[in-house]
Formats: sequence, C-alpha cells, structure tokens
Amino acid sequence: MRTLRRTWRLPSARIALAVLALVALVAVAGGALAPYDPLAQRPADMLHGPSAQHLLGTDYLGRDVLSRLLAGTGRSVIGALEAVGAAMLLGIVPGIASVWLGRTVEWTVQRAADTLMIMPFTVFAIAVVGALGNGLHQAMLALGVLFAPLYFRVTRAAALGLKQAQYVEAAELMGASRWWILRVHVWGKILPTIAVTTAQAVGQALLVVSSLTFLGLGVQPPAPTWGGMLAADLGYLAQQPWAPLVPGLTIMITVGALNILADAVRDSGAAGGAVREVPGPVRTAAPALVRVPAADVLTARTAPGPGTARSESKEVEQRVTTG
Repeated sequence: MRTLRRTWRLPSARIALAVLALVALVAVAGGALAPYDPLAQRPADMLHGPSAQHLLGTDYLGRDVLSRLLAGTGRSVIGALEAVGAAMLLGIVPGIASVWLGRTVEWTVQRAADTLMIMPFTVFAIAVVGALGNGLHQAMLALGVLFAPLYFRVTRAAALGLKQAQYVEAAELMGASRWWILRVHVWGKILPTIAVTTAQAVGQALLVVSSLTFLGLGVQPPAPTWGGMLAADLGYLAQQPWAPLVPGLTIMITVGALNILADAVRDSGAAGGAVREVPGPVRTAAPALVRVPAADVLTARTAPGPGTARSESKEVEQRVTTG
C-alpha cells in the first residue's frame, strides 16, 4: 500500500492512470458509446474525411472509423489481459515453487523456461492458431505461454532474495509452514515487482495482439480491432494518408501510458527501500561492560608484554657480543 501511495503522488503516474482509465472505460462500454454500427457498410460514404457526422472519417467500405475504433478497443485490450493472465498463472507459481520445492523441481522448471524463451512470439502463435483454429482465445493462450518465462524469472529472483532473509529463516526455525511464510513474508514483498512486470507485459501483449490481428490472426474480419484497422488503412494511403495514424496513435498512447506507470511503480518501490539518513549530532554508544574472570585478570597482569620481550632479547644480544 505504501508503494501505491507513493506512486499516486507522482504526476506522471496520475496522467498514465487517467489515460488507462479512459482506455478501460472505452474497452468496457465502447460498443454503447459508438455513434454508428461499426459493421454497417455505406458505399455512398466511402473514404470520406473527418466531418460533423463522422468525426474520424470513414473507411473504404463507408464504415465509421470512430465507431470501429471504440468497438475494437475491447477486443484488443481483453486479448492482451487474457494473455497476461495466462502468463501470470504459468509463471508466478512455478517461479515460487522452484525456490521452495527442491532441486528437482528447480531444474525442471528452469529448463522449460529456457526452452520457451528462445521461441519467437509471432511464429509460435501462428503455429498454435494453425493447430487449434483461428480464434482469439487460442492466440492469447499461445502468447500467455511465451510470456510465462518473464514472470518466472522475475518471481524466482525476488523469492531467492527473500528466502535468505533472517526473518524468513527465523520463521522456519520456529516451525512455520511454507504456506504461512509465503503468504505473510514473501507475497507482500514480491507484489510490487509483479506489478511492474504486469504493466510492461500488458504493453508488450498489446503490441503482439495488434501484430497478430494485423495479419488476420485471432480475430476474424470484419470484427474491428486496432491491428485490423491498421492493416485495412494501409491499402488506401493514396486516398487517406492520415488514416493509419488513428489506430497507430491509439496503440502508441496506450503502450506508452503502461510503460510510464511501470516506471513510476518501480521508482516508488526503490524510493521506499532506500535508507534515509536523519541529520543531527553523531552519538557514539557507550562501551559495554564485560565481566572477565579473576584468573584471566591475574594472567594478564603477570604475562610479559611486547615491550618486556623486546628488552629481554636486547639483553641476550649484549651478553653474547660482550661475552
């Protein structure tokens, strides 16, 4: 909660949250806010520019661009959230388990994560869609599998540092169960790191989802999506050179807001963990009294010091030279 309060105090975080709140509102109620039917074709209004009736103009089939943009926001955002949710489930749980469940689980999960990291997103998604069918859920499941190693490595790194903490070792020595330690001592410390990773992962997932829909994968036309609108506008650049800017700027602003929010959360967490020095006079602690046995005191008094040893050695040298 302290990290969230420090994040809210940053102006950049407030702006990013306002943009994301607007995107979330459009994603939920975009169909109801659309002034026209996003699928309705009007051949008489093809490739018209912005006007009072069509604020963002019309496309090559006479469909209202603003209505398609509002209706397509929900599919793009929900697809990215679905991919990130699958990645969190497949990455966080194995990341914590690899630290607490022994060497065998650790080695197995690490090899699986290394294998998934070398696979390209688009090629793997195309292969999954070709095997399971061209659908949004199939494509997002493929993306979730490929995003899982990101959560695995971040969670594992944070859990390794916490496992060696003194309060965790003390809780283990006191007989606390693993579930209690994870719930009380570990999860609260890992959560800010997961929040930063989630903000970045949602931005990356939006870019990948837009790339897949640009290629016609995941969502079948004529259903509106950001990537699908971008692909359709590229064929009519001679008539409307400004048309790709509408979905392109929407993607760029949303991903930029997510990255700004991730940076704000990370900076807030780092500021909270920093050591703060309190100005004032430096006070030295008084030396503690240590009880020494009487036998040790007598031994210390009768034992020859370094000066005595040096004087005795000088006397021996003089006797040898003079004798």
